[in-house]
Amino acid sequence: MPSVLISGTSRGIGRATALRLARAGWDVYAGVRRTEDGEELAAAAPADRLRPVILDVTDDGQVAALDAELPERLDGLVNNAGIVVPGPLESLTAEEVRHQFEVNVVGVVSLTNAMLPRLRASRGRIVFVSSLSGRISTPMTGAYNASKFALEGLADAWRVELRPWGIAVSLVEPAMTDTDLWRLAPDTFSATEAGMSAEHRELYASHLEGMRRTIPRVQRLAKPVDGVAAVIERALTASRPRARYLVGVDVKAQAALSSVTPTPVLDRVNGFLTGVPAKA
Repeated sequence: MPSVLISGTSRGIGRATALRLARAGWDVYAGVRRTEDGEELAAAAPADRLRPVILDVTDDGQVAALDAELPERLDGLVNNAGIVVPGPLESLTAEEVRHQFEVNVVGVVSLTNAMLPRLRASRGRIVFVSSLSGRISTPMTGAYNASKFALEGLADAWRVELRPWGIAVSLVEPAMTDTDLWRLAPDTFSATEAGMSAEHRELYASHLEGMRRTIPRVQRLAKPVDGVAAVIERALTASRPRARYLVGVDVKAQAALSSVTPTPVLDRVNGFLTGVPAKA
């Protein structure tokens, strides 16, 4: 049976994808950061189809240790692990921005490069879980947007670089998905606001209030993770995998409209939808 390594499987899209592929007969190597998360995931999967591996993509030692954990043949890699560092860009420290990129960009490069010998031998596939946020940037999530824009650039380069070995590279681009990112968004928002300086809280008071009103609306629009997992499976199994998979009709419509909408208009719409005032 085919084998796949998936990063970030403790919850959300990664967990749903790991279980879906295991039930479809894949040998799944599920990257988790905690042993107990791996045990819970393995218990929910068909017997002998899912093996947890401890994996923090920012830990070079853990990435290197995968060599002893994985089979000789690896048919697929799903780069799913990712985080969001929210807040106005002006309020973020250099350390916070570095952390955003270490997980979402540098860690992806490290893990993918470590898996390439196996994928080259199997003429395997690589799937990057990106986001509509890798196409459209929004206020208060600029660092996250930047990391996803970077991920899209990496995938585009890899798709061409790896073509001589028959390694297909695809991007999966969902939008709002019902994961902990949005379920816990009110708590995350409160922590972000509390961590800002008094000066920045005052400067961005209207932005913060706009985001506070936006979160419940986004939570209502969030789609089930199973839809994203199904698209990831398609990217791994299609006879002719696409370079990009936009997940959902609404996401396709947003992407299409953003590509033809003048930037000043797009900026005003983004500001209106997220509660950013036109003037301070």
